[in-house]
Amino acid sequence: MARKRSKHLLPGFGLTLGVSMLYLTIIIALPLAAMLLKVGGMGWEEFWRIVSSNRSLAAYRITFGSALVASVLNGLFGLLLAWVLTRYSFPGRRFLDALVDLPFALPTAVAGLILVTLFSNTGWYGQFLEGNGIKVNYTQAGIIIAMTFTSIPFVVRAVQPVLEEVQVELEEAAKTLGATDWQTFARVIFPTILPAFMAGCVLSFARSLGEFGAVVFIAGNLPGLTEIVSLLIFIRLEEYNYEGAAALAFVLLLAAFATLMLTNALQAWQNRYVLRSR
Repeated sequence: MARKRSKHLLPGFGLTLGVSMLYLTIIIALPLAAMLLKVGGMGWEEFWRIVSSNRSLAAYRITFGSALVASVLNGLFGLLLAWVLTRYSFPGRRFLDALVDLPFALPTAVAGLILVTLFSNTGWYGQFLEGNGIKVNYTQAGIIIAMTFTSIPFVVRAVQPVLEEVQVELEEAAKTLGATDWQTFARVIFPTILPAFMAGCVLSFARSLGEFGAVVFIAGNLPGLTEIVSLLIFIRLEEYNYEGAAALAFVLLLAAFATLMLTNALQAWQNRYVLRSR
């Protein structure tokens, strides 16, 4: 009689759980608790004065607005890229697939230096754009490009595996019933990948909100024009204004928690959709 395989592959559940919780506590929970204690000790009026100042509001507008535009661009081109990698075979496909993960491996400061060089008035892109009156460096357009560069893998990697599992029989049935290629995509394929697509876009948005290294080089960091929240937090720390930095960081933390909850809801929706379709 075959032995029943144990679900616990690692020995010592209590020990492994304890080590994991200790690690999470030291790396995540304690730093967050320290920030929350700093915010809680300043009082509501002081907190509101910091987070609602004109400079802070301008930083929110630039950061959230740029992240939203970057997420829309990543949603469009990330979906196209995932489609090409999934549905077509061509020379260099594996190289292109590996290139998608480059923003994950590349230090963001290096990415910022590359972008600011490319879009300078003598760069490969900038010499043509600035010649036509389009300036990217030290503008909000540069912030959007930097955020797009660092966060596009989230959309591609979220959509690609789901797109690979789309049943070919459904597409063939739609074409048999007279559907065009666009109708097949819009009514059969896209509803299937929609939860993963939206989850990728939300993760892209969250990643863009916290971007610092790539943006700080290309933005120019002009208060009210190209200053993002992460940079403003860094400036407050340099000024030894820890309360101001903590208050601004708390706003980003709330945005991160909101996007995390939205991502979890989308993943749960995707799981329910998959179970219903089987």
